[in-house]
Formats: sequence, structure tokens, C-alpha cells
Amino acid sequence: MRHAPSHELTLLQGSQAYFPALVQAMAAAQEEILFETYIFDFSASSLAVAQALAQAAQRGVVVRVVLDGLGTRVLPPEWAKRWRDAGVEWRIFEPLGAGGVWFPSRWRRLHRKLCVVDQQLAFCGGINVLDDFHDPHGRQALQQPRLDFAVQCRGPVVQAVHATMTQLWGRMAMAQALRSQQLTAALDIFRETEAVSLPDARGRYRLVLRDNVRHRTDIQRSYLRAIGRARHEILIANAFFFPAPKLRRALARAAQRGVRVRLLLQGYYEYAVPYRAARQVYGQLLSQGIEILEYQASYLHAKVAVIDGRWATVGSSNLDPLSLLLAREANVVVQDAAFAKSLQARLEQAIAQGSQAVDPQVYAQRSAWQRMLDGGAYLLMRLAILLTARRY
Repeated sequence: MRHAPSHELTLLQGSQAYFPALVQAMAAAQEEILFETYIFDFSASSLAVAQALAQAAQRGVVVRVVLDGLGTRVLPPEWAKRWRDAGVEWRIFEPLGAGGVWFPSRWRRLHRKLCVVDQQLAFCGGINVLDDFHDPHGRQALQQPRLDFAVQCRGPVVQAVHATMTQLWGRMAMAQALRSQQLTAALDIFRETEAVSLPDARGRYRLVLRDNVRHRTDIQRSYLRAIGRARHEILIANAFFFPAPKLRRALARAAQRGVRVRLLLQGYYEYAVPYRAARQVYGQLLSQGIEILEYQASYLHAKVAVIDGRWATVGSSNLDPLSLLLAREANVVVQDAAFAKSLQARLEQAIAQGSQAVDPQVYAQRSAWQRMLDGGAYLLMRLAILLTARRY
């Protein structure tokens, strides 16, 4: 699907589309594969991706994988051996160590999902290496596939993804050299890594990052700018939705201008606290004329939006404090009517077939127990923000 002479973007829905595209790209790789993900599950259809990485390394392709230390704490022993024997290089980002997640300093996670093959083809989105029907929480298999998206890209944005991943790999190598007291090697890696030019978040097709150094607010600002310019319609699908007051105000102002604002959020939820905390702010949003739809068919894991049928984003960033204050995230932002309409069509289908609108009157009449649960979850989320000492 071509959208400009220098760019080619393909929307991928769920692991059922994402994994085959990854495997095909990895099978054709000749020089290098860079891969990052939060969860690598090593079961069911995910094994095809693990095998494709190993096979590429066996052919002599440089394969470098970064996995998050919370989402993927360790590799299964058999796959650690298989990757090692094949020549796959991998690192764990911020291993939890003693104390686990009880220390706020450990909450800075690698949540982005990126891949670059031969500096020619890139992938960005919200899809983990996790089978669409697999429930990692140990419940029965999902009856409907998880709702999530990624985008396959060709063109200049690929170089932005490659530079971003190269810099993270270099910084992790530098940290390892410092821990080993190899100061000269660490200095050499630092010089090489910091010479990498990171993406310029401008243009019609761009990679927008969130990190704890130069790109702290880039993703949130991209949303705020697009919402502020909206004239007709805003459609946001977000798995973990706990927006900052400035984002809630922007949505309310859009609705007051006559913009139709719809939020597609979790109904069949993974974690009770984020779900309940989001429900605590429903009243404020509903009172402004914002429509809220809860996706009931399966887990909603998407982090996407379409505005005025021409601006769209697909990525890993939720609109919650973990994504917007702490995690490393990556979104592709596109100003292209054909791509935006393609994404909107998928969301409209999800709304029609698997969602239920939140009725303002029913919400207002929820029980005292429900109110207590929502309020308690909201306070826990605010406490988490306070512990990180970040403004939100």
C-alpha cells in the first residue's frame, strides 16, 4: 500500500498478521536484524519468530535482540542454548534483581516493540511476541484474538528506527563494559553510540519516541497537537488509559468545539487496578460529551488513534503514567488519509462487533462498592505517580 514516493506502510492487525510478516522479513535478511520487545513468550505461534531469529543468525546475519527485564525476565533454557549456538546476541534491559518491582527506580521499562531488517524494512507497534489467543495470566485460551496493531514500514523512517535501536544497544554495551571496569572499551562505545543521529520528530511519516533523556514528552505532545487541531472526529483505542489532566482537558475542549470524540478502552481487562482507575475518570469525560466504548470481545492491547481521517498513530505507548512518564516507547505517526482510513475501518469493525458503549446514566448509578473500587484504584495510581516524583 503506497502512500508517498519514499514511503510504504502496511497496517498489521494482531500476531496472526504480524508474525508471518516478521518471519518473512527475517528469512530474507542478508546482513542484520535488530529486534526489541517487552514480552517474548516462547510458546505457540511465537516460536516461529524465535526460530526465524535463530535461522538468520545461523546464515551469518548479525542478530541482536533486546528483551525487557520485567516482560521477559529470562529465556527458557532450551531457547537460550539454541540462540547461543546459532549466534543470536541478546540482552535483558534492566533486569529486576532483588526486590522486583517494589522499587520505583525499577519501573523504567523497555516497552517498545521495534524491528529493523537490513536497514530496509522496519516494524513498529504494540504487539508483543505473544500468540493472539494465549492468556499469559494463566486463564483459559482466549475465545477471540487480542486486539492490537503494528505497522510495517519502508522509506526514510526505517533509518530513524535503526538509529534508535543502535543507540540503545550501544548504551547497554557501554553499561556492561563499565560494570566490568573496562573503561577504555566503554569510552570507545560511548563515542560510537553518541555519534548516532536520533530521529527528527517532524514530517508526515515519523518515529516518535519517549525516553528519560531527550524525548520525555514527545509522544504526549504529538497527541496534544493533533487533538488541538481536530475539527471533525477523534478516535482513540488505548489499552491502559489514565490520561494526565492536560490530555483530558484537550479532549474536553475538542468535544466542546463540536468534534466527535470516541475512546475505545478495555472492557475485558487484564489488570484490575488500571481498569478501575480509568473508570474513575469516566464521569468527567462523559459529562463533556465524550463517548466511551469498552471492548468486551477479548483483551484490547492496542495503542492507536485516528484524527480527522488523516492523522494516525500506531505504537507501544499507552496514555497512562507508566508509558508517558517512565517507559521507553515508540510510535509511528502518519499524516496520510489512506492509511488513517484503513486503521479507522479496523477500529470501527471492533466497535461494531465487540464493544459496548458506557451509558452515562448507568455509570452515575453504579453501586457504592463499585465506586469504592474505582476510587481506591485511582488513589493507587496517583500514589504510584507521586513515588516516581514526576509531574503528570
